[in-house]
Amino acid sequence: MAETIETTQAPASGELRQQIEAQLATCRDPEIGLDIMSLGLVYELILEDGGNVLVKMTLTAIGCPWAQDLFDEVKTKVEEVPGVNACTVELVYSPPWSADMMSEEAKMELGFL
Repeated sequence: MAETIETTQAPASGELRQQIEAQLATCRDPEIGLDIMSLGLVYELILEDGGNVLVKMTLTAIGCPWAQDLFDEVKTKVEEVPGVNACTVELVYSPPWSADMMSEEAKMELGFL
């Protein structure tokens, strides 16, 4: 999970990054019920000057009927973090999501281990 997240902000962004990641961990996949961080859906988190954030993420299944709701939730929750000016959510398909991207805890909860 953490190895897939990179930042381009100055080192002082560590606390802001942690707060954003904590907010993202409150966003749940509506069909699976686990948070998007544990599922490995967040591929990249980019913190830009001026408090702008870009979240590059994917879905467990292409054509998910709840995709827009999930993206709206991510945007809203990230923008609630003090120091964040605006958040853009970008859907990416590469690499394709697989169960291997989930945290060990998520795999255990879903019976993959």
